[in-house]
Amino acid sequence: MSKERKLWLAFILVTSISFAVLGYYGFEIYQKAPPLPERVITTQGTVVFEGQDIKDGQNVWQSMGGQEVGSIWGHGAYVAPDWTADWLHRESLFILNEWSQNEHGTSYESLSGENQAALERRLQEELRENTYDEETGIITISPIRERAVNYLIDYYEGLFMDNPELAELRAAYAIPPNSIKDEVRMRQMSGFFFWATWACVTERPGSDVSYTHNWPPEELVANKATGDLLIWTGFSIILLLLGVGIMIFYHARMKEEEHLEMPVEDPLMRQTITPSMVAVKKYLWVVSLLILIQVTFGVITAHYGVEGDAFYGFDLAEILPYSISRTWHVQLGILWIATAWLATGLYIAPAVSGKDPKFQKTGVNFLFICILIIVLGSMAGQWMGVMQKLGLAENFWFGHQGYEYVDLGRFWQIFLLVGLFLWLALMVRPLLPVIRSKTSEKNLLIMFLISSAAIALFYAAGLMWGRQTNLAIAEYWRWWVVHLWVEGFFEVFATVVSAFLFVRLGLLRTKTATLGVLLATVIFLSGGILGTFHHLYFSGTPTAIMAIGATFSALEVVPLVLIGFEAYHNYKLSKAAQWLKDYKWPIYCLVAVAFWNFLGAGIFGFIINPPIALYFMQGLNTTAVHAHTALFGVYGMLGIGLMLFVLRSLYRINVWNDKLLGFSFWSINIGLVLMVLISVLPIGLLQTVASVNEGMWYARSAEFMQQPLMNTLRWLRVVGDTIFAVGLFAFVWFVFSLKQKKELPEDKKL
Repeated sequence: MSKERKLWLAFILVTSISFAVLGYYGFEIYQKAPPLPERVITTQGTVVFEGQDIKDGQNVWQSMGGQEVGSIWGHGAYVAPDWTADWLHRESLFILNEWSQNEHGTSYESLSGENQAALERRLQEELRENTYDEETGIITISPIRERAVNYLIDYYEGLFMDNPELAELRAAYAIPPNSIKDEVRMRQMSGFFFWATWACVTERPGSDVSYTHNWPPEELVANKATGDLLIWTGFSIILLLLGVGIMIFYHARMKEEEHLEMPVEDPLMRQTITPSMVAVKKYLWVVSLLILIQVTFGVITAHYGVEGDAFYGFDLAEILPYSISRTWHVQLGILWIATAWLATGLYIAPAVSGKDPKFQKTGVNFLFICILIIVLGSMAGQWMGVMQKLGLAENFWFGHQGYEYVDLGRFWQIFLLVGLFLWLALMVRPLLPVIRSKTSEKNLLIMFLISSAAIALFYAAGLMWGRQTNLAIAEYWRWWVVHLWVEGFFEVFATVVSAFLFVRLGLLRTKTATLGVLLATVIFLSGGILGTFHHLYFSGTPTAIMAIGATFSALEVVPLVLIGFEAYHNYKLSKAAQWLKDYKWPIYCLVAVAFWNFLGAGIFGFIINPPIALYFMQGLNTTAVHAHTALFGVYGMLGIGLMLFVLRSLYRINVWNDKLLGFSFWSINIGLVLMVLISVLPIGLLQTVASVNEGMWYARSAEFMQQPLMNTLRWLRVVGDTIFAVGLFAFVWFVFSLKQKKELPEDKKL
């Protein structure tokens, strides 16, 4: 059996087995998710919440921005608190203080250590006991817990509405006054907060850990790290070391590729430019505009962390709340990166065959219009949802779904999915005749189509939850989109496209590229598919999720240890021939991708992936470090690199401004490094210390985050952000200036 056939077999086995396991444990999550009750009542029969109140409260939370305003179970934004950690700590202190006043005539904090310990033990028995009745669907709570709930309903009503006593705290959390405009909606959202917090402290039936595996850390209620967290952390590190050893051994056994005779001139300059390929230009212009808009909202979002509800004194939150600026910043980041990749695919497909199928240009233009409608329509709907101008059902369909990275209303999700399948059809049509002709590029093109199909198919996971689906189940499917779509098959697509471009440039043999792509895909997906579970340790899932997630997320890091070889190889290729100077900056972008893959996805990713680390770090700025360096550093830089490859071919006779591109490249990368190292990472590490010593509630509180040191660190982000933004503005300037650039002298044109 040939090596190529073996790798195809390995690819089929890895994907089949991994998705079988992912599906099996997805079924387990459905069965063992924290139950949504029919009602919550007291031992005296008083109804505290109806089950429908909790479900509607989840929708109210989503309409306000959901995970873009604080977080639930550690997933979401970082300026406001984690509402489950916040509720749990406030509820605990209320009950302890009431007991202390009734029995000792003083506050809980004034008691001796012995008396405090006695009350804490009673509190743990009170809150950790599971009083959910499966037959009736009723959760029963004590009268004192009811009083705590009513106290918290009043507190959150004042915070999210307009209690002047909480104005300073509201500003620190970047929550505009009257974010919720209706008392009924406010009570419903409090019901959702209660249920989500109940799952954090209530023990699973037959277990001594909560539904969220004792997350968040909270000493008062005995939410402590379990033995499973430590065991699986140790196992993941051992597996990582083993995998690294195997990878290095395998690499050492690989033979150096035989010398390849370099083309004397640029092969891409000889290819036919079809009408549909020319039509891709406008995609790149729109991508450039989206980059500018996304960076602008990023600056605004980061500044809200300093001034709360203002932007250099201007009350911007009245018309552009933090939840909207952050939503648009995150969403536009994904959309411009995805559009850059879609445009590259639309350019490559007809370039292979050298001609357009019938109506190809029409399809490219129609898809462009669809993308514009999706971007503008979804942004308008999200603004209307957050401003509370839509009903709960209308918000779900056209407004803000409240789930980070998939905030689009359901209508816009469906529209985008249809657009992705239209893109896939536009990719398949010109490539099928080439594949049928059984050229040497056949297997590479098949892999190209598989990765393209996966991008279209796996976005469909975002349609698997409904308006009032249990949060634990919705999180399972959300991470299919975020991890498998964004972090998974985008990575495969990136690998295939990069290899294909090098083949087209004559810098790699087709067979070598095909084997390299298949091997990289098998290695990556071996850990990547089941590594999805590392996002779900504390999201109301069974313990087995932690075991599988810890094991396979460690394997995700293994191939990244050799990323330096890839970077050096790409760098050497850029020096292989004189004409490759034209591709210096596109290839440098691929070198940067390798660097950020190692640092952002590898180092910063593994810092937070082991269970014991994530137990204390989930929902802190350490996650933002990984998100920025992996999403922009890897996928953003690749998107820019792919754009430059396409632009080099489209504007083949233009003289490029290498100084401007060089300035842009180094500004973007240096700015990203500074943003992380002098601001976001130190904040995250200080929060981690606070989380370990005091609890998650404190690490996310205004009391901790508004200290002078933390404010200074947030202001320091201006340095990196400014350099980063200037670099991106320079890149956009370069793209739009190409039409005005002077052409090569006649004797140098092909």
